Amino acid sequence: MSRSSEQRGVVLALILVGYLLILIDVSILMAALPTIHRDLDFSPASLSWAQNAYTLSFGGLLLVGARAGDLLGRRRSFVLGIGLFTAASLFVGLAQSPAWMVAARAAQGIGAATLAPSTLALLSASFPERTQRTRAMAAYGALAGIGTAFGLIAGGVLTSALSWRWGFFLNVPVGMAAIVAAPRVLAETERHAARLDAGGALCSTLGATALVFGIVHSADAGWTAGSTVAALAAGVALLALFVANQTRAQQPLMPLRLLADRGRAGAYAARFLFNAVLVSFFFFMTQYLQGVSGLSPLQAGLAFLPVTGAAFAAAAITSRTAARISNDALAIGGCAAMLAGTAWMSRVSVDTGYLFGIAVPMIVFGIGQGLGLSSLTTGGMAGVQPRDAAVAGGLVNVAHHLGGALGLGILVTVFDAAGSRSDGPQALLADRVSAALTVACLFLVLALAVSLATRTRTRAAARGLDLSPAASGLRSKTARRDDRAAA
Repeated sequence: MSRSSEQRGVVLALILVGYLLILIDVSILMAALPTIHRDLDFSPASLSWAQNAYTLSFGGLLLVGARAGDLLGRRRSFVLGIGLFTAASLFVGLAQSPAWMVAARAAQGIGAATLAPSTLALLSASFPERTQRTRAMAAYGALAGIGTAFGLIAGGVLTSALSWRWGFFLNVPVGMAAIVAAPRVLAETERHAARLDAGGALCSTLGATALVFGIVHSADAGWTAGSTVAALAAGVALLALFVANQTRAQQPLMPLRLLADRGRAGAYAARFLFNAVLVSFFFFMTQYLQGVSGLSPLQAGLAFLPVTGAAFAAAAITSRTAARISNDALAIGGCAAMLAGTAWMSRVSVDTGYLFGIAVPMIVFGIGQGLGLSSLTTGGMAGVQPRDAAVAGGLVNVAHHLGGALGLGILVTVFDAAGSRSDGPQALLADRVSAALTVACLFLVLALAVSLATRTRTRAAARGLDLSPAASGLRSKTARRDDRAAA
């Protein structure tokens, strides 16, 4: 292996470690949820806020984090993000109450929002050659699924052997090592003159928070309660105001030109719906395996190995397969496989056997997960000009994490409303998980429909090639018009 190849490998490894910290942390929490529920005395509906507090601050501030990277440089943003995330992880591990944990998780989300856009931007800058970039993007997308499953196993081991708190303490030495290594391994990117769109940041963050709060709050108060209606109305109004603001802002957090490409916009929308199910699947199945099947946290983590193995195998072939067929076909296949696996697992009950009722459909689900996440990552970055790489990466992560928050918020209300309490706690939990996964299938039906409707028509674009003006040497009328406007 050449020196340059070794160096690129080290760069890729460090970038993926930064992203892996974010992913593992989410799944470690899921593995420990039943224990955290008991230790900190969360209510069933409020338990989802241990996840949503993180996801909302993360998703709501991602576009701000992307813009901050323009001001500071991507490497500085990478180091700052890991530093914030690591410090907040320590406080999560020390949490003594639900309020403490939710606040610390929100702080983790701020660090992750600073870190995540820099990972994709550094990836694009470090791998300019198309084939290398496709492979790097495939690895990045695959990590989103593999890291989640790995975190469930690690969280199960630590929760069973020590305490759920050690799952978060684990981030501290890893984060500190990444902070030390980053200046030695990563090249700093060019800093750009830019201003933060404070109004847009405020509207997007508060709008998403209000929307998810209204959905989760409905589990206790009901859909017609004044507080629920007010939260939902405020969320929709603020998000609409955010979109209107982006059309007028001189330096928007979310340039709407990124959504003008049908294939790219479809990748964002499909990923939003796709991850609504992915996060919810791990959230509900963790509770099912521990609460109905009677598994320990460690055994429940190991029970997800079929998903891990299938997702890894599927992700490993995406870059080669996309060159033979198309990236769009992989996205469609991923959505279809995940839909089949979710529909199969939605039939769980108290008497469901592990092998054919859970493990086999997990394999189908994992294949869809591996194909879908890798191809939707590539689709979300396809044809993006260098000046928009960080913002496009931010949108990929916004779709991923806000989709998970909103999907989980909706499905928690389904979960809470389902089941007959007279059948006993295990039967009640099984019925609730079954109902939540059944409704989750609707998200995947929509994701499949979006992927089919927005698939790229041209052969080159369908194969995930870099069609950006910078790569092709051509400049579109839109790009020239944008340049004149910027001047």
